[in-house]
Amino acid sequence: MKQEATPVIEFDHVSKIYENGVVGLKDINLTIMPGEFVVVVGLSGAGKSTLMRAVNRLHDISEGDIRIDGESITKAKGKKLRQIRRKIGMIFQNFNLINRATVLRNVLTVRVGYYPTWKMVFGLFSPEDKQRAYQALQTVELADKVYTRADQLSGGQQQRVSIARALTQAPSLILADEPIASLDPETTRRVMDDLKRINQELGMTVLVNLHQVDLAQAYGSRIIGIRAGEKVFDGPVSEATSAVFDEIYNGAEAEG
Repeated sequence: MKQEATPVIEFDHVSKIYENGVVGLKDINLTIMPGEFVVVVGLSGAGKSTLMRAVNRLHDISEGDIRIDGESITKAKGKKLRQIRRKIGMIFQNFNLINRATVLRNVLTVRVGYYPTWKMVFGLFSPEDKQRAYQALQTVELADKVYTRADQLSGGQQQRVSIARALTQAPSLILADEPIASLDPETTRRVMDDLKRINQELGMTVLVNLHQVDLAQAYGSRIIGIRAGEKVFDGPVSEATSAVFDEIYNGAEAEG
């Protein structure tokens, strides 16, 4: 008898209420399985980023539980929390690169937790980690920029460096929070193509927040709609009709 796979992400009645009383998430139940490419859509302020940042506990939740590969990240502390977070690669809207450092050094920053401080002062990374970084840069077609400073790259190249950095972490899950918000259309496609290739060729689960409906339909295998902190749609991209998007963005009830 075939054993069922463990979900990569599970939200169990998750709510988030900020100190000022604003509801960020309201009773979210969610299961994401290995290898899925899931796109979260909704208006600005709907709760997309709150949901994303709750996954790796950049935000603590108010109620419920979040499990990563079957382990509660909500309850984890210290070493256990660090171990769970190592499974999660994060790609930010604003790249979060060290401008004066080389591309290689930026990509290797996710490995610093594996070394004593004195080695980091001198940048003494293992050949294995350097090879892992090179391979990640090859995946996003930036191997020729290894020794270029981050601030000499275009915005699209910087975002692809941040994707390579997440890959170098060797995660099972990639989170991308509005990764294309500040990019032009051509560069947007390049970044989304990289994420799709990582999903399909490396088998990594990808959870990405997007504003653009057309991109959600083009790249996602599953769409989750968030409105005012609530999950109002969760299904395959084939079921995400224009009426569904009207409900997500305008609050209009889908007919039928």
